[in-house]
Amino acid sequence: MDGLSVVVIILIIIGAIILTRVSRWLLRRFFDRESIQLKVDPTRYKFLRHFATMIVWLVAIGSIIYVIPSLRTFALGLFAGAGIMVAVLGFAAQAAFANIISGIFIVIFKPFRVGDVLQIGNLYSGTVEDITLRHTVIVSFENKWIIMPNSVISAETVINSSISDTRICEFVEIGISYDSDIDLAMKIMREEALAHPNCIDVRTKQEKKNGEEQVRVKVINFGDSSVNLRAWVWAKDLGEAKLMHWDLNKSIKERFDKEGVEIPFPYRTLVFKKDSSQAKELSNGGGN
Repeated sequence: MDGLSVVVIILIIIGAIILTRVSRWLLRRFFDRESIQLKVDPTRYKFLRHFATMIVWLVAIGSIIYVIPSLRTFALGLFAGAGIMVAVLGFAAQAAFANIISGIFIVIFKPFRVGDVLQIGNLYSGTVEDITLRHTVIVSFENKWIIMPNSVISAETVINSSISDTRICEFVEIGISYDSDIDLAMKIMREEALAHPNCIDVRTKQEKKNGEEQVRVKVINFGDSSVNLRAWVWAKDLGEAKLMHWDLNKSIKERFDKEGVEIPFPYRTLVFKKDSSQAKELSNGGGN
């Protein structure tokens, strides 16, 4: 490889780097402008950014192969045996292609977007940070990064708390003893929920006119040692709903203690059986 080829390769790499940065800047500027008018979410921008970067570097690698004679001869030899090579590459890259296709479907059909709060199965939950060609990046509520292949997340059951309406109905459930005043307990739960700043009113005008409660409290079932109550409390998003739930656990427990509503705890009855020899000795002793 002569000096001219080295210079050309360096120029191709520099050109690819510059073109990548320019394309990202143009995409970001376009979507920032359009998002104001059309409310475009950043999902498409981030995915197109990764896709444009891939195209630029594929062209750059192809150009470098063309410039270097030895690599060009090797590439032509590969194309001569293209039948076997395509089969081998197809088998080796099927997972990568599956991730790319799944990523395209995610961007087109939008089961979730960048910034949405997701729960994936029973294992993971968090906020979508990025959608790349190969994987989706989720930041958990513990600030841990969960990197999941697009083909895997497409096959999972996803609960999206942000796709259309971010409001969350939080279930606050507490069991009281059978001797406690049910009406008083329901009143306390409703009052504490209404007093919390995160509680919002989602009733329609008709529901308000009909006198429906902002916070509904019902007896949902009977346990072995408790009457189980549930309050339906609404918050504007998942984060505020969880904070509200934890605050209500404390405030309701304090009100219950203050006003004599018992939260039962399990009792255990232990029976000690004496062996036959001890029983016989006791029997003989009792006869003297």
